[in-house]
Amino acid sequence: MEINNQAKELNDKITANNSNIVEMLSERGKAIFFPKLGILGQTAEAKGKKINATIGIAVEDDGSPMRLNSIAKNISIGPKDAFPYAPSFGKKELRAKWKEMLYDKNPTLKDKTISLPVVTNALTHGLSIAAYLFLEEGENIIIPNPFWGNYKLVFINGYKTKIKNFECFKEGAFNTEGLKEVLTSGSPGKRVLLLNFPNNPSGYTPTDDDMKSIIATIKEAAEAGNNIVVLVDDAYFGLVYKDGIYKESIFAELADLHEKVLAVKLDGATKEDYVWGFRTGFMTFASKGINAEAADALESKAAGAIRGNISNAPHISQSLVLESFSSPEYKDEKQEKYNTLKGRFDEVEKTISSHEEYKEVFEPLPFNSGYFMCLKLKEGLDAETIRKKLLEKYDTGIIAMGNIIRVAFSAVSKDLIPEMFDNIYKACKEE
Repeated sequence: MEINNQAKELNDKITANNSNIVEMLSERGKAIFFPKLGILGQTAEAKGKKINATIGIAVEDDGSPMRLNSIAKNISIGPKDAFPYAPSFGKKELRAKWKEMLYDKNPTLKDKTISLPVVTNALTHGLSIAAYLFLEEGENIIIPNPFWGNYKLVFINGYKTKIKNFECFKEGAFNTEGLKEVLTSGSPGKRVLLLNFPNNPSGYTPTDDDMKSIIATIKEAAEAGNNIVVLVDDAYFGLVYKDGIYKESIFAELADLHEKVLAVKLDGATKEDYVWGFRTGFMTFASKGINAEAADALESKAAGAIRGNISNAPHISQSLVLESFSSPEYKDEKQEKYNTLKGRFDEVEKTISSHEEYKEVFEPLPFNSGYFMCLKLKEGLDAETIRKKLLEKYDTGIIAMGNIIRVAFSAVSKDLIPEMFDNIYKACKEE
């Protein structure tokens, strides 16, 4: 693939700071750039001019964005914050605010350098852009099992990579030994690891002690000569319900762990702020010793991949979440929703622990956070058969995954949780 001079300049900036990071990029990642010449460059130069015939939108005679009143009448924010394109990098004020919030939410990040977040069309799109930048066809991406089924579409179907699994749990705790084995087996080289805490589907986040072991294992693998890209899927960040569970993002620990470790945080307002349909996510980079030029180059590569894929994420969504983040009621509203979800989690724990008979047919996988929890069925029981029976006979819907049932307690009111588990138990006993 012939590389444009603008891409070469970005690669050179990264190499000058940390050549390991360039080696982590895919061929696509090395070749991509955000075009600052051509149409975009000419448009930037014309900004603010009395007559500006460069912008690819239509405007009213007063210069405001052209719009239909049947749409505009339902929008309370100003037309300029709703109708025009947002930059491919994302709205600058929102990016700055999210970065500020990352430091607030993760005290361990204090005094550590991270990039300015790039806005993605929510987290799934961020994962796809990460695959674009860092994965070649046929390469492995390491993911603990169980994992979100959509990873298969993103990585296998979308980019023809391979998913290499290790079991997430061993004796009720995170399987650090399994992680070490997959990171260090074979000759030293490039490794791409995806970690998702709180986990979808299990609703699990490692303990404080287990997280230290995970970090030590990744560092040990880097010291052995491996270049490691860690994709941090933080979709459910902040929803930890028990003491002793790691409450920050692992990204905070990885941010300056080792020169051979590049952390890529993928997060967003989707689940954190309950705006699933807004599709507002972020991609943030960090590595030990990364400087502003290298971080900016990675941002430009991400923005270039976004421009070549969807052009930009929705402007109106970005404006609305930014308004929310600036609201004096924001923190109290977030706490209220957290309390609701924690109440449901507590009811799940209480219900399961108070019914010994449930052990006859299922046992929960470790869970302590997020939206979900999983029930592992006893041998001989089929989750799909039970799912259908629950629909037909018990007016209850769950997700079946082999011999595992996934329960989204986030979507069930607290008073219905005991009935839900009783229905699952009855359906299992009938098998």
